[in-house]
Amino acid sequence: MNDGAEALDVLFRPGPYAGQRNNKPRFVLQDLRLPKVDGLEVLRKMQGDALCSSIPGVVLTSSNEHRDVSEAYKIGANSYISKPVEYSFIDTVGHLGRYWLVVNKPPI
Repeated sequence: MNDGAEALDVLFRPGPYAGQRNNKPRFVLQDLRLPKVDGLEVLRKMQGDALCSSIPGVVLTSSNEHRDVSEAYKIGANSYISKPVEYSFIDTVGHLGRYWLVVNKPPI
């Protein structure tokens, strides 16, 4: 996705996608610094919706600010990860995907 507004469109399926609302993602990986709608607002909207609130929200961002970490968890983030600088970003995303899609057992 390119921005937070597009993420919300995928999650909430407005317009022609309205009938596909039950086909939800297994987890949402997001940055805090998204254009149009920031990551914290996407997380707030997810947590405020009955269907989306059970989707794990994972923050992967460059911010190490205590207030960002605290706010993300207060809103309902399931994990907060600072983007690594010492090793491959692609490896980190691969490990995250494996955890949330293979290892983690979501509620039924």
